[in-house]
Amino acid sequence: MQFSRRLFTLANQFDNYAKFQPTPVTLKSLIDFAVDGDMKHSYKFLRVELLVRWSHMRKEMDYIPARFLEMPSLKLANSLYDQSFSEVLAFKDAEPDATTLRKFTETLVEIRRRHANIVPTLARAYMELEKAGPIDLIEKNRLQYFYDRFFMNRIGIRTLIYQHTLLFGNELPQHSQQAGIIDPYCDVASIVRDAYATAKQLFERASYPVPTIEISSHNVHENEKNDVTFVYIPAHLYHIIFELLKNSLRATVERYGLDAKEYPPVCVRIVKGHEDLTIQIADRGGGVPRSKLSQLFHYMYSTAPKPNSDFTLDSKGTPIAGLGYGLPIARLYAKYFQGNLALSSVEGLGTWAYISIKAAAENASELLPIFSKIRYSYTTKKGSDWTKK
Repeated sequence: MQFSRRLFTLANQFDNYAKFQPTPVTLKSLIDFAVDGDMKHSYKFLRVELLVRWSHMRKEMDYIPARFLEMPSLKLANSLYDQSFSEVLAFKDAEPDATTLRKFTETLVEIRRRHANIVPTLARAYMELEKAGPIDLIEKNRLQYFYDRFFMNRIGIRTLIYQHTLLFGNELPQHSQQAGIIDPYCDVASIVRDAYATAKQLFERASYPVPTIEISSHNVHENEKNDVTFVYIPAHLYHIIFELLKNSLRATVERYGLDAKEYPPVCVRIVKGHEDLTIQIADRGGGVPRSKLSQLFHYMYSTAPKPNSDFTLDSKGTPIAGLGYGLPIARLYAKYFQGNLALSSVEGLGTWAYISIKAAAENASELLPIFSKIRYSYTTKKGSDWTKK
């Protein structure tokens, strides 16, 4: 009875907070706050904003396939989110004194750790659904739509939490010049080299040869000899580039064979324009046919062997290979601040990936999902389901 009462209370809270729209922030506002903001202001914003964002996703779950909600891994994910929601809700009326602020920051650190493996957990839930019975096209489309929104919501929440804990907690950013999670002088070529070094280690552990990369940079309105830098979250850019480089390197090796004497390099071109910063990653790995190109952004689609639902995780809590979540989530990271990730391919030759990102921090505003009941109706009038630019 007590458990049922708790669920009823939580459902009421979800309904209450879902009435409010999430408040998108820009890269500029985040970095300005890192300089001039204070812990009390961050606390007052996050104790409401996190509940709003979680509530929109929980309301969305009422419209995904009912049998998916019964999958053990999805139930586990929901229980983790319910716990985190309840913990933040406990601060609803708490005055921002020193003790409250410290406990709130500690709570956010614990929430971040608790949800570290949500991506593989949701992957396992999908595999459990496949095992339970065939997934028809309508269900697949609904889950594709839901996963895009769920994971984008997660990116936004983790960005806000990381920014708070790095600014006001005991953790330190990766580089001293960072303003919390954001680097005001994010060096794109350096991140490309770091991502390549990690991919190279991954290939060498698997006894794979590693093609080289070639990097070129161009800045249309600054000294072209200077490195291309801009305001961004290095971890997000690294995630996108690593996924694309890994795929290009693997395609190149597989096209020319493990015993090839040499491989054509993967070429990375970085161009900073007035509005956009574009990164092109081009390989000669044989490309993919047009019929399969769009599938590369479908969750659970992978050219590598798919693991079982009881797959193991590596030391970082990510699947070893074959889940097919790399490209879809990389595209979400690109879209998060109004950018994009697109692929073009010539079958028999190679693939070109284009990462487009807002060059100006004031134009880089979060793209966040908004729960809209009318989106699931059969009317031709569809409500807005994403925040505007």
